[in-house]
Amino acid sequence: MDFLDKPREACGIFGMHDYPEAAKLCYFGLYALQHRGQESAGIAVADDNDITVHKGMGLVPDVFEIDHLETLKGGSAIGHVRYSTTGSSTISNAQPFVVRHRNKSYAVAHNGNLVNALQLKNELEESGSIFQTTMDSEIFLHLFVKNMKHGFENALVKTVSRLKGAFSFVALTSKGEIIGIKDPNGFRPLCLGKLNGHYVLASETCALDLVQAKFVREIDPGEIVIISKDGIKSIKAPGTPKRSFCIFEFIYFARPDSIIFGQNVYLMRKAHGRCLAKEAPVDADLVMPFPDSGTYAALGYSEETGIPFEMAMIRNHYVGRTFIQPTQSMRDFGVRIKLNPIKELLKGKDIIIIEDSIIRGTTVKTRVKALRKLGVNRVHMRVSCPPHCFPCYYGIDFSTRGELIASNKSIEELKNFLGLDSLNYLSLEGLLNSTGFSDPKDKFCKACFDGCYPVEFDKKLSKDCLER
Repeated sequence: MDFLDKPREACGIFGMHDYPEAAKLCYFGLYALQHRGQESAGIAVADDNDITVHKGMGLVPDVFEIDHLETLKGGSAIGHVRYSTTGSSTISNAQPFVVRHRNKSYAVAHNGNLVNALQLKNELEESGSIFQTTMDSEIFLHLFVKNMKHGFENALVKTVSRLKGAFSFVALTSKGEIIGIKDPNGFRPLCLGKLNGHYVLASETCALDLVQAKFVREIDPGEIVIISKDGIKSIKAPGTPKRSFCIFEFIYFARPDSIIFGQNVYLMRKAHGRCLAKEAPVDADLVMPFPDSGTYAALGYSEETGIPFEMAMIRNHYVGRTFIQPTQSMRDFGVRIKLNPIKELLKGKDIIIIEDSIIRGTTVKTRVKALRKLGVNRVHMRVSCPPHCFPCYYGIDFSTRGELIASNKSIEELKNFLGLDSLNYLSLEGLLNSTGFSDPKDKFCKACFDGCYPVEFDKKLSKDCLER
């Protein structure tokens, strides 16, 4: 399946403050954020000075039935959909994570990755903390309750000041307060909305749209917002914010109908495609994506070149996480079950395939081979980002260079490996310029392309030393 050949993002988070049937609103918010994590889902609600949580493995509609939502009584709720980048894929690591301390309860849901998690965990265990999970998210709550002696707001500030890496949090107290936190670099998106006078927090604006909340603004890098019955309060965490937005949110992760970092994702991806067409034109009969990841860049490429755009592969949208295994003779079943080509459009044609990224290359190779068997004449590929050559330590699921095919093959070698007639990537300069930002070099994290990491981390940090 192609999810094995694509990067996977850590999580999606959602919070609803003091609203009737908050759990149901949270359910729909998570439904809109399902693309950010398909491994587990959970919702926690505050009621009667306590927190109740329901979570499970699988997609949002698989984890929650109407009976579950009916039992989640309370006016404030937070929710989480997860794909693990730190911590095993088990129910104990599903979020939101809840603790009880001195007759009070707290829950947290996290999107990102703490690069100093091992150091902090060792310190906490030396001082007596007992961890219930292998998630770096649990570290936040351990630090927070230890800092509560300084008061609620100071505890938040002191806790955040100890964390390094990429983190967007939504947290819930048993009193019904909702807290939103973004790291000083602002790696991961987190926005604020309002529904009938009640505040909402969400990873992306598409979740606000579904629950009919009005977008207010994005949470600033290094900002802590506390939402309570008294309204909303903003606190700046220590340190100077330095914007390092994850540029891969625009390329792949975010839903195209979302506004991320002030820009519409759909239009941004079309701009990438137009820039790619200027940098790497080629004659062909049609432009096509492997849906759905390359669709919007392919539209931009087609518009710029005038070469017709075709959806020449049809996606099966009803493929679940598991299916009955085929017989040995049905080779490549995992790829073919999801995408099926339209033979009449493709046979004898020169085609341009637009992809948003090539991580491991295995699925692309299989699909190109299938197109050749179908009778496609020439197969060109254009990729709407630069080659991925460096691992990510900020919440994307590739943590070793060995996982990245472009890190050990030249473009020519990669072209031959994939069975293509030509292969070109969008340049880093072209990618940045097509974002529409002024001075884009100073606004994005692009470490997976150029190896320049905006937040220092332990050089020994690797996939082998964190349980994933």
